[in-house]
Amino acid sequence: MAHRRWLVTGGLGFIGSSFVRLVLAERADLAITVLDALTYAGNPANLAEVAADPRYRFVKGDIADAKAVDAAVGDGVDAVVNFAAESHVDRSILDPEAFIRTDVMGTHVLLEAVRRHGIARFLQVSTDEVYGDVEQGASVEDDPIRPRSPYAASKAGGDLQVLAYFATFGTPILITRGSNTYGPYQYPEKLVPLFVTNLLEGETVPVYGDGGQIRDWLYVDDHARGIAHVLEHGTPGEVYNLGGGNSRTNLEITHELLRLTGRTWDESVRHVTDRPGHDRRYALDSAKARTLGWTPRVDFAAGLADTVAWYRAREDWWRPIKSGEFRDYYRRQYALR
Repeated sequence: MAHRRWLVTGGLGFIGSSFVRLVLAERADLAITVLDALTYAGNPANLAEVAADPRYRFVKGDIADAKAVDAAVGDGVDAVVNFAAESHVDRSILDPEAFIRTDVMGTHVLLEAVRRHGIARFLQVSTDEVYGDVEQGASVEDDPIRPRSPYAASKAGGDLQVLAYFATFGTPILITRGSNTYGPYQYPEKLVPLFVTNLLEGETVPVYGDGGQIRDWLYVDDHARGIAHVLEHGTPGEVYNLGGGNSRTNLEITHELLRLTGRTWDESVRHVTDRPGHDRRYALDSAKARTLGWTPRVDFAAGLADTVAWYRAREDWWRPIKSGEFRDYYRRQYALR
């Protein structure tokens, strides 16, 4: 596929901004429009390095706003990549309605605009969490989806709409489902950036339950590169898993972050009450995406070390974030645990 301009929703977020930086660096023929509502996780600093690029355009707008979406999709766009989402399980437990509005209704609004304007491809960025808890083996793309948190359910609802638009209207859709993603520019509410920044500040880190939950980890640039590859080479109507192949318990991740930051277990770790309905294990089978030609490039140990080094060097990025709204959220989330 050769596209002139892609619309990237949620492009000021963690994975979305990595995607924008990557494709602008690797594709001289490509222009990007970012549509972002500038919620707490949408940070203009994430794309400061491309802000002056004439191929980059920013539009403030909410994907649940039909008028804003219609204007953005109709402005010379050839493909739409939907990163826009409420995306943290803990926040979905505190406020499920916000997740339904963005992840379900917002996806519907985008699909209607894509269908109305005859866009060549629409890619929905989803998550391994829609498969639910995986006791053994690894999830493949045609496994039933069994979401167990409000966040996972909202993402599953978006996925089902996307697949329904392909079956009903022939809308040229694709879905990627990624595993736990880590790397620079990640808002410090998820495990890796929260723990790294807390440890760098001399604070403790909250380990849920016994810390035995297992996740598969994928470096953010590998995730972004996989999404771009599926957009250009995937078969419309198909789902593609993007897994890192790096399964670790939360305790293993904690130990490694302590080592990389020079902190000790006794001074830094506190076990807190586990998240309600916390899935024990996720695992993805990514053979389909690998057959398509994508494979992760970043070694996990090296990627984690580079991530810690980035947060150590970029206090100017994360210290302003860990105040105001973040502090209020952190108190609500962990004070009583």
